[in-house]
Amino acid sequence: MRVGGSGPGGRGRRAAAVLVGASMVAGAAACSGSEEQDGDGVRLSVSPGGGGAALRPDSPIAVQAQGGTIENVTVSAEDDRVEGELNEDRTGWRSRWTLKPGETYTVDATALGADGRTRTVKSRFTTAEVEKTNEVTFEGPRDKETVGVGMPIVMQFERPVKDRAAVERALEVRADKSVQGAWHWFGDQEVAFRPKKYWPAHTNVAFKAHLSGVRTGGDVYGGKDYALAFKVGDSQISTADEDSHKMVVKVNGEKVRTVPLSMGKGGVRKYTTTSGVHVAMSKEDPTVMTSSWMGIAPGSPGGYSLTVYKSVRISDSGEYIHSAPWSVGSQGSSNVSHGCINLSPSDAKWFFDRTQRGDPVVVTGTDRELEVDNGWSYWQAGWKDWVKGSALKRPVTTAPLADSATVTAQGGGAGAGQGGQHAEGD
Repeated sequence: MRVGGSGPGGRGRRAAAVLVGASMVAGAAACSGSEEQDGDGVRLSVSPGGGGAALRPDSPIAVQAQGGTIENVTVSAEDDRVEGELNEDRTGWRSRWTLKPGETYTVDATALGADGRTRTVKSRFTTAEVEKTNEVTFEGPRDKETVGVGMPIVMQFERPVKDRAAVERALEVRADKSVQGAWHWFGDQEVAFRPKKYWPAHTNVAFKAHLSGVRTGGDVYGGKDYALAFKVGDSQISTADEDSHKMVVKVNGEKVRTVPLSMGKGGVRKYTTTSGVHVAMSKEDPTVMTSSWMGIAPGSPGGYSLTVYKSVRISDSGEYIHSAPWSVGSQGSSNVSHGCINLSPSDAKWFFDRTQRGDPVVVTGTDRELEVDNGWSYWQAGWKDWVKGSALKRPVTTAPLADSATVTAQGGGAGAGQGGQHAEGD
């Protein structure tokens, strides 16, 4: 049976070249540098040099040393402290992320010359205010949530994103177990991240969206940064088979329960349960399911309105795994539902109580394939196809949670790397 309606760190060191992207260089030519020099001593310059008109928030901050090495760079504002990275020979430093709009920043840079003497340069500048911002909501996961191994990171933008590459470069995924993953865009307002394979069980993940000052298109900028952390719990993977009318639940690879079920009765497409890799999206107890999704009003012939308990939603097309005391006689032997997976009240309670959002549910045996954009069914896409949906057309490997110094991009040029993760070829 279905519900009425359907809804759709720290500072590190790496080559400065990997930070140069289209969104970062804009406005740099208009910025003058500051320099201190004493005879044959080290020459140190900072861009922007301060003064003049307010800068676009996606303008980079760059420090360059000649005849010596950079010892320290500090960039701060009242509500912000800017992260940046040194190149390998310590002659160049560049800010990692975009800047906050409407902030005044102070740059203090110190270099050491071959003569053993230090030079210091200071700069002060202001970023422009922006009128239009692009806010973000997260469909999943929630901050501090414990999730299943199939959990994606799903971001939805308030306004269309025209520069998807600039946004993608601002997204940072870290984990205490190395994971290869990729971003994939669905239209211009939703982007999702999933690993190539399921998350390892008991993995801690931290995500940051450094979107403040990112130009998402035209005169629209990211208004603020976002951060969340979540933990992957036990690996619970359930396989529901239409032919055997049973669902096998495995936890950390071990079979823990086999339950009888009844799926969609078929006959027409809308009454057929979709086959493929579903992911638990929500837990609802109770929920009211109606026949409105079929175009039949409750109370009309063939219509219904039922209060259903212990329901786990697994798609956007109204499919749930739920308690169905009315079909217990058919569970384990025949399919009689409108598309949901019916369980007995005791089995439904057991499944509901132990299920986490993000737990995979693999349905087999039906002739209706699950669509890749039907809920969180992103595992329906092959890995190469998933990566093609990235604006940067490449996967990334998560960096350690607390060690940004190990982050190294593979490749060069605009968009070659992202802070907090390694960029890779296909």
